[in-house]
Amino acid sequence: MQRKPLHSADMNGKKDSTQNSEKPSEGKMDKMIYVVFFGLLIDLLAFTMILPLLPSLLDYYGQDGKDGLYNSLKDSVHGFRQLVGAPDIPRWNSVLFGGILGSMFSLLQFVTSPVYGAASDVYGRKPVLLLNMLGIALSYALWAISNNFTMFVIARIVGGISKGNVSLSTAVVTDVSTRKTRGRGMAMVGIAFSIGFLIGPLIGAYFAKRVREQEELFFLGPALFALTLAIIDIVFIAVCFKETLPAEKRASSMASSVQEVSYLINPVSLFNFSAVQTNTPQDLKAMRQIGGVYFAYLLLYSGLEFTLTFLTHNTFNYDSMQQGKMFFFIGIIMAVVQGGYIRRLKPGTEKKIAVRGFVLLIPAFILIGYASSTAILYTGLALFSFASATVVPCLTTLISSYGTEDQKGVILGIFRSLGALARAIGPMVASTIYWSVGPFICYTVGGLLLALPLIFLLKIKIKTT
Repeated sequence: MQRKPLHSADMNGKKDSTQNSEKPSEGKMDKMIYVVFFGLLIDLLAFTMILPLLPSLLDYYGQDGKDGLYNSLKDSVHGFRQLVGAPDIPRWNSVLFGGILGSMFSLLQFVTSPVYGAASDVYGRKPVLLLNMLGIALSYALWAISNNFTMFVIARIVGGISKGNVSLSTAVVTDVSTRKTRGRGMAMVGIAFSIGFLIGPLIGAYFAKRVREQEELFFLGPALFALTLAIIDIVFIAVCFKETLPAEKRASSMASSVQEVSYLINPVSLFNFSAVQTNTPQDLKAMRQIGGVYFAYLLLYSGLEFTLTFLTHNTFNYDSMQQGKMFFFIGIIMAVVQGGYIRRLKPGTEKKIAVRGFVLLIPAFILIGYASSTAILYTGLALFSFASATVVPCLTTLISSYGTEDQKGVILGIFRSLGALARAIGPMVASTIYWSVGPFICYTVGGLLLALPLIFLLKIKIKTT
């Protein structure tokens, strides 16, 4: 029996009117893209602030040794460390601990992102976006009262479940842009990420420096600050965001059965984009290929990115401050590339620029793994930064050109979910290889393996209209 589409246009000509309707004026497009930009930036400042605090948080929650969940996770980290041969150093135990929490967060995004995208295709972007943001604010409120590790994990789970605003933001950009202007909108999303990951950790580092001045509840200040940013973001979106998906362009229904919803959370169905109805088999094939390239890229990229702090500490004895300066260097280059280069790309050049990013990332990882001097390291990091600023925005722009107007949310939700799955797996795989055979082999093999998704990307026939 042939399955029904997850959601489709009405029989009253909705599909045709959607395809033939005009996009908003350029002025309105710019306004909404800037609303998305500032909304994402506020969110990311709060989200990234916790990163420098994680080691201190884990130390705090492990002090009394009475939390069963903490002890269970600690035993798992200890077993993993022994398995891969990592040294018993508190700093690395904290990083591996954080990696497990990060993987959990990404797995939750993997499950929820396509569901939120599909919901926004039916109910509109704004209500689903506000629902996400309320969940994010709740996660910070729970963090503020988390006097034990279990409560802290619950806060992270709520945050992971609610973190669908990024894929929704890209859907909004698609709603208000044309093929000609879409790359600029996606670049603005990338700039928000670059600035957020540039400034947010600095705010967290400020709070981290105050940790030793406070004997207990040191996390209350940053948690309340993050909650304040989240509330400001909710008010900002509620007031300034205008719905970008009119009722006449929305999908008719979310799903008619549990089986149809499963198309959004089953990994095989996600890779096949089974929930998406397209006009031609060629479009579906191209979406699957772009999704596969995106997954393979982030699987390798996220794993090698995660082990970068191991490498710089072991090879160059970098402390937290030196690593902070290193990530600041990366963030600056990414912001400049996205703001001054990606925003000005001509439509139709996205594949070429993504290919260029792949080509540069291969020697970047080999140089980083081989680096015996700061000059070699930073040469590799400069190439790494360019690739980081180009590949994902360009692939996102490519995937956003497929599907009907009433399916943009689910397409971008699936795409985002594939990335989250890659980020959940990549760090643990790369850590295992890193501690088993060393950084040079880890980074060299990882860099060379990037040639595989590059070859597949070169073979994709991109939609030009």
